[in-house]
Amino acid sequence: MTGRQRKQLWGAVHTVLILIAMFVMLVPIIWIFLAAFKTHVDVYQLKLFFTPTLENFGIVFDDPYRLGEKLFNSTIVALVTVIIAIPIATLAAYSFSRFRLTGETMMLVTILATQFVPAVVIILPFFVMFRDIGLLDTRSGLILVNLAIVMPFAIWMIKGFIDGIPLDTEEAAMVDGSSRLQVIRNIVLPMAAPGLLTSAIFCFIIAWNEFLFALILTNKNAVTLPIGLALFKAEEGDLWNLLSAAGIIIMAPMFVLALMIRKYFVQGMTMGAVR
Repeated sequence: MTGRQRKQLWGAVHTVLILIAMFVMLVPIIWIFLAAFKTHVDVYQLKLFFTPTLENFGIVFDDPYRLGEKLFNSTIVALVTVIIAIPIATLAAYSFSRFRLTGETMMLVTILATQFVPAVVIILPFFVMFRDIGLLDTRSGLILVNLAIVMPFAIWMIKGFIDGIPLDTEEAAMVDGSSRLQVIRNIVLPMAAPGLLTSAIFCFIIAWNEFLFALILTNKNAVTLPIGLALFKAEEGDLWNLLSAAGIIIMAPMFVLALMIRKYFVQGMTMGAVR
């Protein structure tokens, strides 16, 4: 076999592997999309041609499911988490990137190590603490928990982006009389904007999809979308048509967000890889 033939064979194998991976990833999403428009009877039949219905999307917002309240809770918790986390993480990341701090390595390792602690280990202390201070089943409690989850990730990610910004530009601005805050506002933030947006997206996705803490720390008033999916049960079993409709509602914001910021997302990821 010649080198050209081996290259063509490898290209064919590569294409087949990509198609298999796409099939594995897309089939569940396609099934959920189709099931969301099926009746309870049609959802158990493997057929591509059926009479679509929008009734499922209306049912999930009515009693007893009331998905609208859970959508509102998830939106508020995720947005507020990002709004608080990104500015704080940016300042912390800038400090780690630009200043030589005492015990800097140990602090960075400690921040990173918090990501390795299993959630089930710390869920009970959070539950007891929130019970004592009255934060159980509140959006404020979920926001605090989500901040603890996303902050280490955001600090490390944003630090990588800031490390990729040439230090000479900041020094030149400070020589011209700019203060440190002016340098951060006028130079660092604009140059790191794609990276900050990328970090914000990841933080939003983490907060949007968080399940375990929301399951234990909420009961009625602050229940989020992932927990709301557990409500779609009946005597005859899981209501897959309603589950699929709710799943589409959960996934739709992520797809729309990805389409809107895909250009900045690629820029941010590329920027974070530069050293």
